Amino acid sequence: MFTEEGRAMPSDLGTIRIADEVVSVIAGLAAMEVEGVAAMSGGIAGGIAEVLGRRNLSKGIKVEVGTEEAKADIYIIVKYGVRIPDVAWEIQESVKKAVEGMTGLRVLQVNVHIQGVNFPYKDKDGGDREAEVTVK
Repeated sequence: MFTEEGRAMPSDLGTIRIADEVVSVIAGLAAMEVEGVAAMSGGIAGGIAEVLGRRNLSKGIKVEVGTEEAKADIYIIVKYGVRIPDVAWEIQESVKKAVEGMTGLRVLQVNVHIQGVNFPYKDKDGGDREAEVTVK
């Protein structure tokens, strides 16, 4: 049975529901642990949440959750100099393992969208800074 609140799993004692937001947070945390990921790309909604002081743990993640399976789209910014296909593959593996392990859902797809590159540079004062180049 699928509900608007997430996946419903009947048991002898009642029903367990996993909200889509929970799956998004699990996927986002798994993706951020991958070496080479500079940040998640959350677009306007993610930026507004950060300005308001709320850390959005599902920033850059879009999930579709069914009764037994899930699909995730991950939007990231990579660090300059990394091999992008390797980072993307590692994200796919990490997200699949984390979501399946914590929720019991079968992950059908993990689509990785590279939205930009973050690279270091020296500012006028000689300090280390980072700049982000995004694709529009």
